[in-house]
Order: sequence, then structure tokens, then C-alpha cells
Amino acid sequence: MKIIVTATEKDLNAPVDPRFGRCQYFITVDSETLEFNALENNQKNAMGGAGVQAAQTVSNAKVDAVITGAVGPNAFQTLKAANVKIFTGATGTVKDAVDAFKNGSLEETDMSTVGSHHGMGGGRGRRR
Repeated sequence: MKIIVTATEKDLNAPVDPRFGRCQYFITVDSETLEFNALENNQKNAMGGAGVQAAQTVSNAKVDAVITGAVGPNAFQTLKAANVKIFTGATGTVKDAVDAFKNGSLEETDMSTVGSHHGMGGGRGRRR
């Protein structure tokens, strides 16, 4: 299965980045062979819409699933519309997250896990 894991660096030993839309890298991994490719998240510094833009990047990669720490409502909707399964709550390294996925200890998320603008500073969302 082809999956993407959000990461802070470019390899399988990198920590999982807990943010989806503003993660540093997307690591595309074949869950069977562990062959991987790192892609820098060019949306991480976007003024707005980082989650949706990141979700479109993931969708364009033609993956079956994404593994991350948390996902906001707009990214969640975009990924679901593209039929990408979403697994949140991942910790440890990218390899740890892939192993957790393979052994079934990550559950598929059926809703966003954080509010809008969560990753924009100090872990707090903006108030309108």
C-alpha cells in the first residue's frame, strides 16, 4: 500500500510531524518494501489554506492513506473527497508510524482532529 507520513525531516528515522498542513515533509512510503521518497511541503508557510493545499499535494501523489498527528477540517474534507484514508495520532519516527499502521494499532479517523488554523502558532487556533 502506498502511504504518506508527515515528517520533520527527509527519511524513515525522522520524527512524525504532528501537523498535517504545515508539516515540513511528506514521506511517501510503500508499506511492504519500505521504499520511500521525501517531498518538501511547499505549503508549510502559506498565509492561509495550507491544509487544503497540502491535501491536494497528497491527493496528487495517488496514495491510499495519510498518517499524521492531527488534521484540520478543510484538509480532512479535501482528503476524504479524494478517497484518501486518514490516520491520526501517530508518534515516534516515520518507520514507527508505518509499523503501527501495518500492525493495525492506528485507527482511521472519521473527522477532523483539530480546529481551523491550529498549526499557525503555539498550537492555538485563531479566533474570529
